[in-house]
Amino acid sequence: MKHDSPEFRALAERGTILRCQVGSGLHGTAVKGQDDRDEMGICVEPPEYVAGLRRFEQYIYRTQPEGVRSGPGDLDLIVYSLRKWMRLALAGNPTVLLPLFVPEHEIVSIDDTGRDLRANADMVLSRQAGRRFIGYLRAQRARMLGLRGKRTNRPELVELYGFDTKFAMHMVRLGVQGVELLETGRISLPVAQPWLSWLIDLRQGRHTRDEALEAAEELENRLEKLLDTSPLPERPDADRANAWLVDVHLSRW
Repeated sequence: MKHDSPEFRALAERGTILRCQVGSGLHGTAVKGQDDRDEMGICVEPPEYVAGLRRFEQYIYRTQPEGVRSGPGDLDLIVYSLRKWMRLALAGNPTVLLPLFVPEHEIVSIDDTGRDLRANADMVLSRQAGRRFIGYLRAQRARMLGLRGKRTNRPELVELYGFDTKFAMHMVRLGVQGVELLETGRISLPVAQPWLSWLIDLRQGRHTRDEALEAAEELENRLEKLLDTSPLPERPDADRANAWLVDVHLSRW
């Protein structure tokens, strides 16, 4: 079944425990009049999608049709099943971790289960997240340099600045947030100063490509060292997360 089906939409709306803003608007790096709105939700599936043959992993809604680039005022929403979200979070997926740290004013909706999840964020955090941040940083760098996938879907930025400054901004941002997470167990949202101003300047072409690459390399090196020295545990507490998942599903059913 398609991820944007009416059935999945009803399931996501009925079971949502947390929905919030993600993307550049959350990070503080959005440029007024240029960005869409990205949101992420987490929902609890009914028993027939867990114990039966039916399957649900995520519901996706976009204002624009598939293949059309989102623009100012558009909404891109993804709602994960709680079990899929937990698997991604335990692996340290940088985007999936954001709902754990989003400020309350960026939360669209939340219930007691969502609040409990945020209160138990420590069970999913580990040094493994550092590897994922490094991987995402490298992917953004490869896209900026035209070494991975399409060179860019933002040719206007290349024309203005000589490189895709949004890829560059996200590359450095991932390094900044990865270092913060491994050092403190938290992610500041929006990005804390002075990095926030630096990232906005980078996105608007006030730093060169070489400056962006240099900053990313320094942050990547710090992340590599933190894989061994971070105060976070080497691995997440999967047993605790599993027990929490079981309790949540049984109590809601």
